[in-house]
Amino acid sequence: MADISSGKLDVSIKPQDEPLPYRLREHFLSTPEIALYQTLLEMSEGRYIICPKVALNDIFLIVRPNENVHYFNKIFRKHVDFLLCQPRTFKPEIGVELVKPIAKNETRSSDQFMEDLFLTAGLPLVHIPSGEHYEIADVVTLFQLAVTKAKQGAHTAQLSQDSVPACPICGKMMVLRTYRSGPQNGQLYYGCIDNPKCPGMVAIKNG
Repeated sequence: MADISSGKLDVSIKPQDEPLPYRLREHFLSTPEIALYQTLLEMSEGRYIICPKVALNDIFLIVRPNENVHYFNKIFRKHVDFLLCQPRTFKPEIGVELVKPIAKNETRSSDQFMEDLFLTAGLPLVHIPSGEHYEIADVVTLFQLAVTKAKQGAHTAQLSQDSVPACPICGKMMVLRTYRSGPQNGQLYYGCIDNPKCPGMVAIKNG
Protein backbone atom coordinates (compact mmCIF):
# COMPACT_ATOMS: atom_id res chain seq x y z
CA MET A 1 0.00 0.00 0.00
CA ALA A 2 1.30 3.47 -0.81
CA ASP A 3 2.13 5.74 2.16
CA ILE A 4 0.42 9.07 1.56
CA SER A 5 0.45 10.34 5.19
CA SER A 6 3.49 12.48 4.50
CA GLY A 7 2.02 13.82 1.31
CA LYS A 8 4.50 11.82 -0.74
CA LEU A 9 3.84 8.71 -2.78
CA ASP A 10 5.84 5.67 -1.71
CA VAL A 11 7.26 4.47 -5.03
CA SER A 12 8.96 1.47 -3.43
CA ILE A 13 5.80 -0.52 -4.09
CA LYS A 14 5.64 -1.17 -7.82
CA PRO A 15 2.62 -2.29 -9.80
CA GLN A 16 2.60 -5.84 -11.07
CA ASP A 17 4.94 -6.29 -14.05
CA GLU A 18 3.18 -5.86 -17.34
CA PRO A 19 3.83 -8.23 -20.27
CA LEU A 20 6.30 -7.07 -22.91
CA PRO A 21 4.61 -5.02 -25.68
CA TYR A 22 5.39 -7.47 -28.48
CA ARG A 23 2.99 -9.45 -30.62
CA LEU A 24 3.49 -11.97 -33.38
CA ARG A 25 2.99 -10.52 -36.83
CA GLU A 26 0.09 -12.05 -38.69
CA HIS A 27 2.21 -12.77 -41.77
CA PHE A 28 5.98 -13.21 -41.95
CA LEU A 29 5.89 -13.12 -45.76
CA SER A 30 3.46 -11.29 -48.02
CA THR A 31 1.32 -13.10 -50.58
CA PRO A 32 3.70 -12.24 -53.48
CA GLU A 33 6.69 -13.32 -51.38
CA ILE A 34 5.10 -16.67 -50.53
CA ALA A 35 4.22 -17.26 -54.19
CA LEU A 36 7.78 -16.43 -55.28
CA TYR A 37 9.29 -18.59 -52.53
CA GLN A 38 7.27 -21.60 -53.73
CA THR A 39 8.40 -20.93 -57.30
CA LEU A 40 12.05 -20.63 -56.27
CA LEU A 41 11.76 -23.82 -54.24
CA GLU A 42 10.38 -25.73 -57.20
CA MET A 43 12.85 -24.19 -59.63
CA SER A 44 16.00 -24.79 -57.54
CA GLU A 45 15.23 -28.48 -56.91
CA GLY A 46 17.42 -28.57 -53.81
CA ARG A 47 20.46 -26.92 -55.42
CA TYR A 48 20.16 -23.92 -53.10
CA ILE A 49 19.03 -23.05 -49.61
CA ILE A 50 16.50 -20.23 -49.97
CA CYS A 51 16.74 -17.68 -47.16
CA PRO A 52 14.05 -14.97 -46.97
CA LYS A 53 14.59 -11.40 -45.76
CA VAL A 54 18.35 -11.46 -45.21
CA ALA A 55 19.90 -8.28 -43.79
CA LEU A 56 22.35 -6.60 -46.16
CA ASN A 57 24.93 -6.08 -43.42
CA ASP A 58 24.90 -9.86 -42.88
CA ILE A 59 25.92 -10.32 -46.53
CA PHE A 60 28.28 -7.41 -47.21
CA LEU A 61 31.09 -5.74 -45.32
CA ILE A 62 32.36 -2.22 -45.86
CA VAL A 63 35.93 -1.65 -47.01
CA ARG A 64 37.76 0.80 -44.71
CA PRO A 65 34.69 1.28 -42.46
CA ASN A 66 36.14 4.25 -40.58
CA GLU A 67 36.42 6.17 -43.84
CA ASN A 68 33.11 4.98 -45.26
CA VAL A 69 30.63 5.41 -42.41
CA HIS A 70 28.21 7.03 -44.85
CA TYR A 71 27.89 3.76 -46.76
CA PHE A 72 26.95 1.82 -43.63
CA ASN A 73 23.77 3.89 -43.39
CA LYS A 74 22.87 2.83 -46.93
CA ILE A 75 22.59 -0.84 -45.92
CA PHE A 76 21.61 -0.53 -42.24
CA ARG A 77 18.18 -2.05 -41.54
CA LYS A 78 17.76 -3.05 -45.18
CA HIS A 79 17.37 -6.57 -46.54
CA VAL A 80 17.18 -8.54 -49.75
CA ASP A 81 13.92 -10.42 -50.23
CA PHE A 82 15.59 -13.80 -50.89
CA LEU A 83 19.16 -15.04 -50.84
CA LEU A 84 20.04 -18.33 -52.52
CA CYS A 85 22.99 -20.04 -50.83
CA GLN A 86 25.06 -23.17 -51.30
CA PRO A 87 23.50 -25.97 -49.20
CA ARG A 88 26.69 -27.03 -47.39
CA THR A 89 28.55 -23.77 -46.86
CA PHE A 90 25.70 -21.23 -47.04
CA LYS A 91 27.88 -19.16 -49.35
CA PRO A 92 25.67 -16.52 -51.02
CA GLU A 93 25.15 -17.29 -54.69
CA ILE A 94 22.19 -15.21 -55.97
CA GLY A 95 20.00 -12.46 -54.55
CA VAL A 96 16.35 -12.08 -55.49
CA GLU A 97 14.44 -8.83 -55.11
CA LEU A 98 10.74 -8.22 -55.71
CA VAL A 99 10.12 -4.92 -57.46
CA LYS A 100 6.93 -3.01 -58.14
CA PRO A 101 6.07 -2.39 -61.80
CA ILE A 102 7.24 0.99 -63.13
CA ALA A 103 7.35 2.69 -66.50
CA LYS A 104 9.71 1.29 -69.12
CA ASN A 105 13.34 2.53 -68.91
CA GLU A 106 12.71 3.94 -65.40
CA THR A 107 14.44 2.78 -62.25
CA ARG A 108 13.74 3.60 -58.61
CA SER A 109 16.78 4.88 -56.72
CA SER A 110 16.39 2.07 -54.15
CA ASP A 111 16.30 -0.58 -56.90
CA GLN A 112 19.34 1.02 -58.56
CA PHE A 113 21.29 1.01 -55.30
CA MET A 114 20.56 -2.69 -54.75
CA GLU A 115 21.74 -3.49 -58.27
CA ASP A 116 24.89 -1.38 -57.78
CA LEU A 117 25.62 -3.07 -54.45
CA PHE A 118 25.30 -6.64 -55.70
CA LEU A 119 27.08 -5.94 -59.00
CA THR A 120 30.01 -4.29 -57.21
CA ALA A 121 30.34 -7.38 -54.99
CA GLY A 122 30.12 -9.72 -57.98
CA LEU A 123 26.89 -11.29 -56.75
CA PRO A 124 23.97 -11.71 -59.20
CA LEU A 125 20.76 -9.92 -58.24
CA VAL A 126 17.51 -10.92 -59.92
CA HIS A 127 14.76 -8.30 -60.11
CA ILE A 128 11.34 -9.94 -60.34
CA PRO A 129 8.12 -7.92 -60.79
CA SER A 130 5.81 -8.42 -57.82
CA GLY A 131 2.75 -10.58 -58.40
CA GLU A 132 0.67 -13.40 -56.99
CA HIS A 133 1.72 -15.98 -59.58
CA TYR A 134 5.04 -16.67 -61.30
CA GLU A 135 5.93 -18.82 -64.31
CA ILE A 136 9.12 -20.81 -63.77
CA ALA A 137 10.24 -20.22 -67.37
CA ASP A 138 10.00 -16.43 -66.89
CA VAL A 139 11.91 -16.57 -63.60
CA VAL A 140 14.63 -18.75 -65.17
CA THR A 141 15.10 -16.16 -67.94
CA LEU A 142 15.53 -13.37 -65.37
CA PHE A 143 18.06 -15.53 -63.47
CA GLN A 144 20.07 -16.12 -66.63
CA LEU A 145 20.19 -12.40 -67.41
CA ALA A 146 21.33 -11.53 -63.87
CA VAL A 147 24.04 -14.22 -63.81
CA THR A 148 25.34 -13.13 -67.24
CA LYS A 149 25.48 -9.49 -66.12
CA ALA A 150 27.36 -10.39 -62.91
CA LYS A 151 29.91 -12.49 -64.84
CA GLN A 152 30.39 -9.70 -67.37
CA GLY A 153 30.94 -7.21 -64.58
CA ALA A 154 33.44 -9.42 -62.77
CA HIS A 155 35.37 -10.12 -65.97
CA THR A 156 35.39 -6.57 -67.28
CA ALA A 157 36.16 -4.69 -64.10
CA GLN A 158 37.99 -7.38 -62.09
CA LEU A 159 35.96 -6.41 -59.09
CA SER A 160 38.41 -5.29 -56.43
CA GLN A 161 38.54 -2.10 -54.44
CA ASP A 162 41.95 -1.22 -55.92
CA SER A 163 40.65 -1.31 -59.49
CA VAL A 164 37.49 0.74 -58.95
CA PRO A 165 38.10 4.34 -60.08
CA ALA A 166 37.25 7.39 -58.00
CA CYS A 167 34.59 9.74 -59.33
CA PRO A 168 36.24 12.35 -61.57
CA ILE A 169 33.79 15.00 -60.31
CA CYS A 170 33.47 14.54 -56.53
CA GLY A 171 36.17 11.95 -55.80
CA LYS A 172 33.83 9.45 -54.11
CA MET A 173 33.70 5.71 -54.78
CA MET A 174 32.17 4.53 -58.05
CA VAL A 175 30.08 1.46 -58.72
CA LEU A 176 29.29 -0.63 -61.78
CA ARG A 177 26.08 0.27 -63.57
CA THR A 178 24.30 -0.74 -66.75
CA TYR A 179 23.06 1.45 -69.56
CA ARG A 180 19.30 0.90 -69.79
CA SER A 181 18.60 2.62 -73.10
CA GLY A 182 20.26 4.10 -76.17
CA PRO A 183 22.98 2.64 -78.39
CA GLN A 184 24.93 1.34 -75.35
CA ASN A 185 21.94 -0.45 -73.82
CA GLY A 186 23.10 -3.41 -71.70
CA GLN A 187 26.75 -2.31 -71.49
CA LEU A 188 28.50 -1.60 -68.20
CA TYR A 189 30.05 1.64 -67.00
CA TYR A 190 31.22 3.15 -63.70
CA GLY A 191 28.84 5.66 -62.11
CA CYS A 192 29.26 7.75 -58.98
CA ILE A 193 27.64 6.13 -55.96
CA ASP A 194 25.98 9.48 -55.17
CA ASN A 195 24.13 9.54 -58.48
CA PRO A 196 21.78 11.32 -59.23
CA LYS A 197 23.27 14.04 -57.03
CA CYS A 198 26.58 13.58 -58.82
CA PRO A 199 26.58 12.73 -62.56
CA GLY A 200 30.17 11.45 -62.60
CA MET A 201 30.82 8.43 -64.80
CA VAL A 202 33.75 6.52 -66.31
CA ALA A 203 33.40 4.44 -69.47
CA ILE A 204 34.66 0.86 -69.54
CA LYS A 205 36.68 0.05 -72.62
CA ASN A 206 35.89 -3.31 -74.16
CA GLY A 207 38.83 -5.56 -74.77
